[in-house]
Amino acid sequence: LISLAIATDFQQLALLAEQRYGNEAKLSVLELEELLNQLQSASEKEQLDRVNYFFNQKITFTSDSEHWGQKDYWATPLESLGTTKGDCEDYSIAKYTFLRALGIPDERLKLTYVRAKIGGPHSKIVQAHMVLSYYSAANAEPMILDNLISEIHKSSRRIDLTPIFSFNSEGMWAGTSNKKRGSSLKSLSRWKKVLTRIKQDGID
Repeated sequence: LISLAIATDFQQLALLAEQRYGNEAKLSVLELEELLNQLQSASEKEQLDRVNYFFNQKITFTSDSEHWGQKDYWATPLESLGTTKGDCEDYSIAKYTFLRALGIPDERLKLTYVRAKIGGPHSKIVQAHMVLSYYSAANAEPMILDNLISEIHKSSRRIDLTPIFSFNSEGMWAGTSNKKRGSSLKSLSRWKKVLTRIKQDGID
């Protein structure tokens, strides 16, 4: 099977980046292409570490209301890289998109809504947050890719996070359950729309 990275049209992506956002955005896309080429034969651990680091460094956390003038906007990776800004959903979508592009199967990756205790596990300040969960096998404990913490940890170490529900292109799941609860594309209109826009940017 051809990996999805080969299917991604980086020439189009770089051109769109330059047209919409300027030369710096184009250079970021080319840097991402180079990174993915380097990671083609790397271990999944290295792929996770470096893709997580890349987007955590490239994107500055900014709320949707400040960035887009909307309460909740899900950006494409091109929009996040081009503007160098995004919120937790945008980090997670970008990481998911390009780990899939490296050939990591969809069933190993889930975008996960959590309740996050801000300031540590004993904090009383709780807010909605999204992370990307990686499963090395179907029933494995997930590893958490997060924009709040640079290191990737097992979910059992992230006692500041309480899963609410997770999803990918194939379905939705409640809490930590392995039982699929329906179609993410039917239930989450923002997810369906952002996947369509990602494809329009040349990312398959």
